[in-house]
Amino acid sequence: MTRRLRIEWRPGLKVTAQLAVPERHVGPAILLAHGAGAGQDHPFMAGVRNRLAAAGHLTMTFDYPYIEGGRRAPDRSEVLLACHRAALARLARYDRRVVLAGKSMGGRMASHLAAFDASTVGLVYYGYPLVPPGKSEPRATDHLEAIAAPMLFVTGTRDRLAPLGLLEALVGRLRWASLHRVPEADHSFRVPKRLGVGEGDVLDGLVSATVRWMTEGGLRPEMPS
Repeated sequence: MTRRLRIEWRPGLKVTAQLAVPERHVGPAILLAHGAGAGQDHPFMAGVRNRLAAAGHLTMTFDYPYIEGGRRAPDRSEVLLACHRAALARLARYDRRVVLAGKSMGGRMASHLAAFDASTVGLVYYGYPLVPPGKSEPRATDHLEAIAAPMLFVTGTRDRLAPLGLLEALVGRLRWASLHRVPEADHSFRVPKRLGVGEGDVLDGLVSATVRWMTEGGLRPEMPS
């Protein structure tokens, strides 16, 4: 079952969220943020959200203000983070143990939020945008070292925004980081047709890797005092 919610992220300003409620909640809850090019209704977002809920995790997606307003260009980082923080507070009403997850930009915003908020028990990045589009030099990643929660980087081996060598080196430097590779997938987790792997199969694999990481000790065991 999916419920539509309205989240007030600033006085008088609201965005739409969708809360997928599992038949049997096994926890933790998951806040899944969308990437720069599409909102929470994109098939990738809906597919991951629904699969995580089917696996027993209360999962919420939301639209950033620019998507809510029908604009194409993402908001400034401070606006994105304010909205993201409000969505986290709303989801925490239902379950205090929350994993922050995100596709591309949404994952990067989650990482900045977690660097200053110790409440999250884990982070999952679906295609972390280590290198900005059209650039060759990676973004600064110092804030990742400030995150106390475990992190899972899920990446395609053909992702041009996360060159595998650079990402492997980054994960190797981070104390609580793990890496899951999707063979021959690009930044959108598309794979060549010759592999005979459908989009649904790819999403199944992403969610299976996420759930396995969470259940096999990938998360912070308890909330900080």
